[in-house]
Order: sequence, then C-alpha cells, then structure tokens
Amino acid sequence: MIRPRFARSVAAALTIVSLAGLAVACSGSSDEVVKTADGKTVLRYEGSAGQVIYPELAADLGYFNNVELNWIGDTTSGPQSIQNAATGQTEFGGAFNGAVVKLAAAGSPITSVIGYYGSDKQTFNGYYVLDDSPIKSAKDLIGKKVGMNTLGAHHEFVVREWLAREGLTPDEIKQVELIVVPPVNTEQALRQGQIDVATLGSVFRDSALERGGLRELFTDESLFGSFTYGTLVFRDDYIAQNKDAVADFVQGTARAIRWTQTHSRDEVVAKFTSIINSRGRNEDTKLISYWKSPGVSGPGGVIEDVEISTWIDWLTRNGELDEGKLTPSDIYTNTFNPYVNGTYTPESGADGEALEVGK
Repeated sequence: MIRPRFARSVAAALTIVSLAGLAVACSGSSDEVVKTADGKTVLRYEGSAGQVIYPELAADLGYFNNVELNWIGDTTSGPQSIQNAATGQTEFGGAFNGAVVKLAAAGSPITSVIGYYGSDKQTFNGYYVLDDSPIKSAKDLIGKKVGMNTLGAHHEFVVREWLAREGLTPDEIKQVELIVVPPVNTEQALRQGQIDVATLGSVFRDSALERGGLRELFTDESLFGSFTYGTLVFRDDYIAQNKDAVADFVQGTARAIRWTQTHSRDEVVAKFTSIINSRGRNEDTKLISYWKSPGVSGPGGVIEDVEISTWIDWLTRNGELDEGKLTPSDIYTNTFNPYVNGTYTPESGADGEALEVGK
C-alpha cells in the first residue's frame, strides 16, 4: 500500500500540528457507540485520497465480523489523524511511531494496536540533492534546507537520526533547517534551489528520478532496513469499553495486511483499483499504479518492541522525554493480532492457511 503520507500530498496545503499541543484531554470524546441495525459497531475513520488503507481492504475482503467502517473524510497528516482519535472525533487513527510516542508522553491515553506502514527494499523514502550539489556528507548540511511534508513526524525523525549517526553534534543538527514543502512541489523546489535536500517517496521519487539530475544522500531503509514505522491507535477508554470491536478490527486489518504480503503486486493493484472505483469518492487511481510492496515488516502488522523503543530512546536522547517515563509496553499491544496471539502461525496466510514455499 502506498502509505497515507503520500496521499496527503495531493492537497496543496498541509496542516502542521504541534505535537506538544496534542495532549488534549479526552473529555471531548463521545461515550456513545453507534451500532448498525444488525448489531455491528460503527468505527469512524479518516481515509486517504486516491489510496486504499488496510482497514478498507479488510472490509472489502469481508474480514470484519463485528464492525463496520464509516468514512468521515480524508486525513491531512499522521499527527492530526491520531489527535482526532485521541479526542474522540474518530475511533482510530494512524501515524509515525515517534509521533505516537510523543502524544502518549504528553498524557494522551492511546494505544497502538497494529503496524500499518514502513520501508523495505521496494518501498522507501529517499533524501536527494541535485547531481552538482556540493553536499556530499551530513556535515555539508549545516546551514542548509531540507524539505519534507510535515514536521514532528517520520521525515524529521529520520533526518535527525541520520545526522546524528553521521557524527553531527546536537548544536550542529539544530543548524540544519527543516521546512515544510508539499510532496507534490518538493521536486520543483529542489530543482529551483528553494531547498537543498528533497524528501521523495513513491510516485514523487520515481518520477523525479526518471527525469534525472538527482543524487541520493540516504534512505530511511538504509538506516533501519525493513522496518515498520507507523501504527494505528485507539483511545484506551474505547478499547476497554469495546474490546470485541477492537479485536475484530485488528484481526481483520491484520489479515488484510497479510493478504497484500502474500499476493502478487498485480493482484493488489487490481484490488485497490476496484475498491477506489466502486466507492464513489471522485478519486483518481493513478497513485495505485505506483504500489510496489506493503512496506510492513511483521506478518499481519505485528508490532515489534524495537519499532517503538527506537523512538522512545531517540526522544530521551534529545531531551524531549524523561528517561524511564515510557516503555514500549506502555505504547502498544499485540493482544488482538491473530499472527501473534495463537490464532494463526506467523507463517500462515490471510485465512490461516499454510503458504506455498516462497510466499
């Protein structure tokens, strides 16, 4: 699946959310649980224009038994998505795990229940300069501008992590200017000299590289390898009061992720295209043609400790989180995921079936 952060680029403007301000008390949350006529729990959510998110795929594949999705619009950013879930405007949202940790650290009672996007050899974000740029190393970025789609999320964390690994001091890292540029404009901003480094992924990376003249500095995949970067979250009170609904949501979404992990690219693209064409949102299916791989590391989105602890440690090192305040188990649960709770083996397919060798 091409992740939601790329779908956001279709919009000309982005909402920049200060994560420090995300710790909004959940007093605005609604305790009312809407049910369908046949007793299913309705889950409000935000989608992504021109994209199919895994819960939508799960619904189309018939993997939900006790829940029904209610699309209320499209998301503007990961931090905004999880803020909306935390304040009760939606039932679930998704974001980069560093943003999830920040929101939890600020006092918002949320829990990650399943991984939903990441990077691998086929699906990744790259950080590019012009071929003739004098920038060859992290040191050369001091005083330079790096363009990305939003601050306080995936790209900011990854860039700062790379700079630290390359030996820059905290003071030097502060001198690298991170600025917001909508992905649809990022390549042009780089070629016109408005920024020095461009963050490019999916269709924007592929089309920019086809035009030539760019050089890769690094990628998020080169930092962490195959790695799940983001998770879907629910409010803790919602989980406590609607455990069966959350369990059904996670098992269905996990199976949908596993479906994409065990089917061919052509099958996935055809399914996503069919879903978009049938749901009547006046969308273009162009982005779907650039789908290459799920980019989710664990089978069915199983969350690994390191996918959370990496960002807890990062925030602690940077003085944004008190040491020992949070542990990975404070942030996520795999309780409902069938690929880790004993329902299916991690090696099985979307229906728990044994897979052919190589799947």
